[in-house]
Amino acid sequence: MFGLSRRAAVSALLALSLAACGSGGDAPAQQISQDESDAPAEIGQDMIKGSADAPLTLVEYASWTCGACLQFHNDVIPMLEEEYIATGKVRLVFREFPTAPANVSLAGFVIGRCLGEDVYFDVIDELFVRQPGILSLVRNGGAVREALVQVGLNHGLADDAAFDACLADETHRRNIATAVQRGEAQGVNSTPTVFLNGEQLPGFEWRSADGMRAVLDAALAELEGPAETAADEVPVEEVSVEAETEALGDPAESADTEAGD
Repeated sequence: MFGLSRRAAVSALLALSLAACGSGGDAPAQQISQDESDAPAEIGQDMIKGSADAPLTLVEYASWTCGACLQFHNDVIPMLEEEYIATGKVRLVFREFPTAPANVSLAGFVIGRCLGEDVYFDVIDELFVRQPGILSLVRNGGAVREALVQVGLNHGLADDAAFDACLADETHRRNIATAVQRGEAQGVNSTPTVFLNGEQLPGFEWRSADGMRAVLDAALAELEGPAETAADEVPVEEVSVEAETEALGDPAESADTEAGD
């Protein structure tokens, strides 16, 4: 699990340059003015899976360059999508929280946002698949930029020039900066961090499919509350002896009838 310095990450977001994507070092840091950190109204779009009417909302802060996030993505997300998101029980809000190498992590997220909501999560899926290879390129001074360009091309990016244009688009970088700022406001300092209906999930059990399933089922049961007794249902213990006698007939009357015969 990679730690993250918010100040360094947000500075990198606003200073992200194409040249930085070709190396393993973080993007140059620069101070952010108050005006720069205040996102305009159109900034702050979340990337979401699931129905807005779902009773449970999960907010995941994650980075595609984070090893623990890769494990969560592989082990938990498929179950979550099939059993809870597709069935309308859970709405997943994914918020970027870039980890080292910040410039590479940021560039991948920017490409996803640049290509749009329809393919954003497909891009994230491929970035997670390629995580080991891209991080190996980072460590060995390999062609990181080319690897990221290829991810973009696989999902509709036109060419190298379009890649450059995506990285230069300030709106995408500010959206990611806003996600980081929201995480900081909620006390996020590592990835993955997950909130369920506004409450941070403690411990580590939820990082497995069975653990997350248990958490969500318990939350759904709590929302549903105890089952109510139907209005026309009479508890067994309240059925009187007289009612039973009436239903079966009075033994004494049966005996008199037989004697009369």
